[in-house]
Amino acid sequence: MPSRTIPGSSGRPRPLRLLGDPALTGPCQEVTTFDGDLARLIEDMYATMYAAHGVGLAANQIGVPLRVFVYDCPDDEDRRHLGHLVNPRLVEADGPVIRGPEGCLSLPGIEAGTPRHDHAVVTGFTVTGEPRTVTGTGFFARCLQHECDHLEGGLYVDRLTGLRRRRALRAAAKAPWAAEAGESGR
Repeated sequence: MPSRTIPGSSGRPRPLRLLGDPALTGPCQEVTTFDGDLARLIEDMYATMYAAHGVGLAANQIGVPLRVFVYDCPDDEDRRHLGHLVNPRLVEADGPVIRGPEGCLSLPGIEAGTPRHDHAVVTGFTVTGEPRTVTGTGFFARCLQHECDHLEGGLYVDRLTGLRRRRALRAAAKAPWAAEAGESGR
């Protein structure tokens, strides 16, 4: 992918898949070809993430079942982390478990206190196939874990229990987008 000042500047936003869409529930496939199609996918993912005002986006959230995610996320010290990972694997999640606010572009407007480790390490590759290791703490660690969950077919609400889970799912069922998602078959 050619170097650009703004990731996603040549991409086009794609429709987001919402809670209930089968694209969000299964494990994603490994990327085997590092080519122009992958570069375009990543550009479109950035464009989609920025258009939706998110901090991370997994490929299956736009209906592409590949192991790819992008991020533009601050950590707790407000340092910006910008990048993408192809075939990412969460290799470490440790440190204290902190229950913090978490939302998702596939459940717009719904947020819940979700337990996550305060430190995460993810390995993967760049768009050109170069190995890459990304380490995050605080909010950025939360983002890395969240995106890795997506690629395994999980959503943050799957990590909730009891009242928090019931409240989040009830809010999602009543959300304006819920009827639209049901009508479109997504």
